[in-house]
Amino acid sequence: MHKTKVTVALCIAALTPLFFAYPVHAAEPAESKMQLIKTFTGSLSPKSVAASQSGLVSAHNMMYQHSVTIYDSRSLELITTVKDSVSLTSLGIPGFSGTYRGAPVEGAYSPDSQYLYFTNYSMYGKGFTKEGHDVCSPSSGFDTSYLSRINLADYTIDAVYPVGSVPKVVSVSPDNKYVLVSNWCSYTVSVISVEKQKLVRTIKIGRYPRGISISSDSRYAYVAEMGGSNIHRIDLDDFSKTLIPIGSNPRAIKLSPDDKTLYATLNISGKVVSWDLENNKMIKSVKTGLAARSLALNGDGTSLFVVNFNSGTMTKLRAADLSIIHTVKVCKEPIGVTYDNETERTWVACYEGSIKVFQN
Repeated sequence: MHKTKVTVALCIAALTPLFFAYPVHAAEPAESKMQLIKTFTGSLSPKSVAASQSGLVSAHNMMYQHSVTIYDSRSLELITTVKDSVSLTSLGIPGFSGTYRGAPVEGAYSPDSQYLYFTNYSMYGKGFTKEGHDVCSPSSGFDTSYLSRINLADYTIDAVYPVGSVPKVVSVSPDNKYVLVSNWCSYTVSVISVEKQKLVRTIKIGRYPRGISISSDSRYAYVAEMGGSNIHRIDLDDFSKTLIPIGSNPRAIKLSPDDKTLYATLNISGKVVSWDLENNKMIKSVKTGLAARSLALNGDGTSLFVVNFNSGTMTKLRAADLSIIHTVKVCKEPIGVTYDNETERTWVACYEGSIKVFQN
């Protein structure tokens, strides 16, 4: 039975107290403000949005629409809608018959812009009997799921990869060697080899792994343990781990272009924090709203964008000192955000059924 959209907040309600106020900041000069230029509606229930940095932006519409919608980031037009249905058998997965539906959660593009990978919250079809849930553990016994790959030459799903239970974030290493997936209910990260086209490693993380960011040299992957207080740094040469005690309930993470600073949202406190990776210490934190969720960073690393789910806002921050430049009302439940470098536009996924595009 499909979950209602309320379930996205269940685990957060279990983990966190409610907060009832967020700070109001004085307006900055007009040139620094974000301006709404486009709203997409229709058959949308976007959990996230992702920019390819080569002319595309995708929205991942979960089990409510069973689709990925792909847009031209320049013309702001819908290019196509890709349904999540696949024949697992024809894609090399034995033991299945018929067509199976997925539930797109998050997406990531290959560095060469040939492919878009997206995670499926659950799979639906014969043999899948226990749909995932946001409150869970490895002992819950929820079905494992699959990562899907869209070939951007013809917008068809041409590959699937087995991962854990309730996969969330996906990230591709800049050298195109690995695809990493955080598995919310399995408490693991799946590592897929692009060359071998198969799962090569499963790494234990802890309660509710979520955000992933990979260094520009592809040496380290950083994974947020949202059910705890740590970022796990994984050495992609030997898969050893070290912990970064960044603060309670880290959700989304981004690395600065020089890989020296890690930015994270802390959902419980509604904060964005910056962490000095060279000296292993906190630089600064700032409260942006209620339930700070997804995080985006512009190409030169000067500006951060965070959506505050329970405040209905998006906040633009100066990355250097986390000073708040602008906070804008977006929609009832902004949950995903991405930044397109070429057009200098920020795209926001509104969970109840729209996408908002802002010019910076």
